[in-house]
Amino acid sequence: MSNEIIFILTVLIYLGSVLLLYKVFGKNGLYAFAIFGTLLGNIAVCKNVDIFGLATTAGNVLYASTFLVTDILSEKYGKKEASKAVAYSFSIMVLWMLGTQLILLFTPNANDYIHESLKVVFSLVPRITVASLIGFVISQNLDVFLYHFIWSKTGNTKAKLWLRNNGSTLTSQAIDTVIFTTIAFWGVYPPNVFFSILITTYVFKAIVAILDTPFMYLARKIVPISERDD
Repeated sequence: MSNEIIFILTVLIYLGSVLLLYKVFGKNGLYAFAIFGTLLGNIAVCKNVDIFGLATTAGNVLYASTFLVTDILSEKYGKKEASKAVAYSFSIMVLWMLGTQLILLFTPNANDYIHESLKVVFSLVPRITVASLIGFVISQNLDVFLYHFIWSKTGNTKAKLWLRNNGSTLTSQAIDTVIFTTIAFWGVYPPNVFFSILITTYVFKAIVAILDTPFMYLARKIVPISERDD
């Protein structure tokens, strides 16, 4: 299966999963996806792939999907609930970084076969996670702020939903991409590769941001099972 087909499938699977979790579990489902997306995204971003002839990372779709979560929370529940998703994800990422490094401190015994593999992945975690933490906190809070700023200027209308969704997400993801890519990869790759990753990372995040617009409209109509009147 080509990377291009996998890219399209992951967009549909992750964005669709956000709506499914919201439908079944309500706000808690959105919080759960935000945490899942940031954790797995920190691992997937270490893998470099080519999609449509452009060099990028495998974690772009997953991480970009977390912005759909905060936008849905902003749209349906307000700024306070959207900020909770950011706080929850930030807290879990800190524990994730601590936990991975504690695992590496254990001395493997003669029967161990996975320590070296874990070392390859988890040794990158501190730099990747610090980059992700800084980029995540700044960009997600900016996303929440911009969403409600645009909302205050245009009103709570369905017709302007695309504007507050795309306007906030495209701007905040640009900031996130610059911060994360610089901290995580500057000096790791040659300059030409670094700038290629920076540009293409934003391009694919922007694609996901635009594609998540129909999902925002669907989310606006969803009444979670847990919130239905008996």
